[in-house]
Amino acid sequence: MSDTRRVEAFSDGVFAIAITLLVLDLRVPEFDPGELLHDLTHLWGAYIAYVSSFLYIGVIWLNHHNAFTRIQRIDRNLQWANLALLFTTALLPFPTAVLSAALQSGGTADRRTAVVLYALIAGAMAATWLALFTRLSKHPELTDGPDSAAFFGDERRRAWLGIGSYGLAACVGLIYPVAALPFFLALPVFYALTSEGSR
Repeated sequence: MSDTRRVEAFSDGVFAIAITLLVLDLRVPEFDPGELLHDLTHLWGAYIAYVSSFLYIGVIWLNHHNAFTRIQRIDRNLQWANLALLFTTALLPFPTAVLSAALQSGGTADRRTAVVLYALIAGAMAATWLALFTRLSKHPELTDGPDSAAFFGDERRRAWLGIGSYGLAACVGLIYPVAALPFFLALPVFYALTSEGSR
């Protein structure tokens, strides 16, 4: 076991790089004279993808930061759980951009595919939180005390809520893709409001 400084520094670096790279999807459009405004407006899907991914990664960072205020030591299994969380976080802009493009110019089958892809990756991210919280709840020696271990035990409910909600969104999206969007918008808001814990 070791202290958490290197893990926190590495994690913050991954979050910073992931959130910065999002801007690369915003490109100057090819435009004819007098058509710049029209062509910029046509890229509304890219703007939505950028803003939503930026905010979602920001919410993940808030939750990560608040979790690590209660973590004192880290072992190998917790390192792997943290790496899995970083993996899904860095991957999140991709399904967001795919969903935005499908909603903008895709057919119904494309929208179904995009919704399911987004739900699967976001659900996988919720599962990494479950692994992190479970490890911490079962190993109070990694936390700053028994109260924090109990706190992480309670936090598993938030992770299960994400897994179940994204699974439900995928099922709903297979029938009516646009109906899955409220799930994708509401869950980051919920996790932002509860970033210091569901209590």
